[in-house]
Amino acid sequence: QVQLVESGGGLVQAGGSLRLSCAASGRSFSTYGMGWFRQAPGKEREFVAAIRWAGGGAYYADSVKGRFTISRDNAKNSVYLQMNSLKPEDTAVYYCAVRLGGYTYTDISGYSYWGQGTQVTVSS
Repeated sequence: QVQLVESGGGLVQAGGSLRLSCAASGRSFSTYGMGWFRQAPGKEREFVAAIRWAGGGAYYADSVKGRFTISRDNAKNSVYLQMNSLKPEDTAVYYCAVRLGGYTYTDISGYSYWGQGTQVTVSS
C-alpha cells in the first residue's frame, strides 16, 4: 500500500522558516517526479514546487521562487521543501504527491498518491 506522509508544518512568524518533509512508503518513487502543492481555506489546491526524478531540475510557482527550495533523497524515498522568508499568504495545508504523468510538472492532474497534508500558518 502506497503512503505519503508529510511533516514539519507549524506556526511561524512572517520572515521565518520551515522545512517540510514527505516520506513515501509502499514502493520506490526514485524514478518519478515529486511535487508540493498547497491549499488555503476557500481556495483551490495550487502548485508550489516540483522536482525531477533525478533531481536535475526543479520548478517553482512564481509566488515562492527565490524563497522555497525543493530537494529529494531517493535513498530515503523522501522529498523536502525548505521555506524561507515566509509570508502570511503562504498559510495553507501543504501536500506532497507523486507525478505519474501530465503535460507539465505544474499540472496537478498528473499527480497521484497524495499525502494527508501538513498545516503551515504564518502570522504577521
